[in-house]
Amino acid sequence: MSSFKELTGKAVALDRTNVDTDQIIPKQFLKRIEKTGFGQYLFYDWRYKPDGELNEDFELNQVQNQGASILIANENFGCGSSREHAPWALQDYGFNVIIAPSFADIFYQNCLKNGILPIVLSEAEVTYLLKEAATQPYKLTVSLEQKCVCDKDGFHASFEISPYWYNMLLNGWDEIELTLQLEGRITEYEEKFKKRDQASA
Repeated sequence: MSSFKELTGKAVALDRTNVDTDQIIPKQFLKRIEKTGFGQYLFYDWRYKPDGELNEDFELNQVQNQGASILIANENFGCGSSREHAPWALQDYGFNVIIAPSFADIFYQNCLKNGILPIVLSEAEVTYLLKEAATQPYKLTVSLEQKCVCDKDGFHASFEISPYWYNMLLNGWDEIELTLQLEGRITEYEEKFKKRDQASA
């Protein structure tokens, strides 16, 4: 997993509440066995019309919103089922940061486990960002080291993140890599009990 320290990128607004994981990545695409390639199906039922044509009215399809790496969402983003495919799709599409007033708990954890930084800000702060991001170009700087979000016009907001996930993202570790750092102690433990079992045989 890549380390995350600071990102300056285009922010786009998705001003919808209670966006669930089935809207983020519809169930028919969960049959894929790869962890990549889900970006093309992100918000599929909103991005495309029933006949398969691109829905030009959908926010992410608009020309000015292309190439965004920061998604500004509204409350209870990522609710619904616990599918890990949702952050896979968001990340594969190009989003590295999601900002909202609130997230579903499991979705929030799944984002962190896959290297996406979910940021909770106040409703007033998110309202400001949604309004600004509705007019492009709009860029934000997100600093994990400083735990803050800011723009060139003076907006500045601080956010909280647990020390555990702060260190994980900052160092680019996933939970497997964290476990492997203890490989020496794990081997020592296994050898200790292997000798004990041999002695008692």
